[in-house]
Amino acid sequence: MSNSPLVNCTVKSPNHSGKRTHSIDTLTPHCVVGQLTAEGIGSCFPAGREASCNYGIGKDGRVVLVVDECNRSWCSSSKSNDQRAVTIECASDKTDPYAMNSAVYEKLIELCADICKRNGKNKVLWLGSKEKTLAYTPKSNEMVLTAHRWFANKSCPGDWLYSRYGELADRINALLGTGGSSGSGGGSTGGSSSSGSVLYYVQSGAYSQKANADAQAARLKAAGFEVLIKKVGNLYKVQTGAYSKKANADAQVSKLKAKGFDAFVTTNGGGTAASGDTPKKSNTEIAKEVIAGKWGNGADRKKRLEAAGYNYAAVQKIVNSML
Repeated sequence: MSNSPLVNCTVKSPNHSGKRTHSIDTLTPHCVVGQLTAEGIGSCFPAGREASCNYGIGKDGRVVLVVDECNRSWCSSSKSNDQRAVTIECASDKTDPYAMNSAVYEKLIELCADICKRNGKNKVLWLGSKEKTLAYTPKSNEMVLTAHRWFANKSCPGDWLYSRYGELADRINALLGTGGSSGSGGGSTGGSSSSGSVLYYVQSGAYSQKANADAQAARLKAAGFEVLIKKVGNLYKVQTGAYSKKANADAQVSKLKAKGFDAFVTTNGGGTAASGDTPKKSNTEIAKEVIAGKWGNGADRKKRLEAAGYNYAAVQKIVNSML
């Protein structure tokens, strides 16, 4: 049983139970409650602490090895879970909902996919609840997702990540080339797709400057929405959910618009790891809509076009040419 080649540094902890008594068939991500570096996460588990993890992901996406994958860490407040789970501590905010930045989240997806491949698994399941998951016996090719909060009076891994377990499973499966997570429910609200090949992302802005994306994210958070910023090409896309059912994504768009935000639904291209697709309409089509008055005027037009992921200057050039 090997360790991940994605490891950037090693800070070994003596806090573990030695060789596992159960084969690996579980992934348990945690939030470390602090925007720590990989080395900082490793230093959290000295002798006498009676806690550890297999891997940690620092705030910049670097990975630390703390307990060899072949050994049982002390991480989930459950001996039986830790015997079968690879446990991963992730840098996060210090306050609820303990959000993780995109570098951490994307590396978590990549690391989980690597763990699956090296352990002969090609499918990750999110079954939606503690009861269903603990009653389920994974098949030889399957991994299941579990949560620390199931075994202790904790909010770990925080609502930010826990609400994305369905998306997390689908994103890992996309890297494994095996479609959806075969769970139930509606994507970012805690479940995942039964057919699983497409995720519907709700996007509320795409910006060439990260500062503008951060400002939009701050406004959305202040309005009570969970937010994730993903860089795709030269744009920073602001997302407020990923859903396996389009009806759920449409409902989220309606909530956003009711609070004055522009929002629309994109797909991930049938299971790829992209954060969203390119605009569905050509610049020429959008230019015609601009002329028809559908995108407003002046600064408002510019803001709305950029928020929807279009190049304002390119569209305006076509508009001028048509006029």
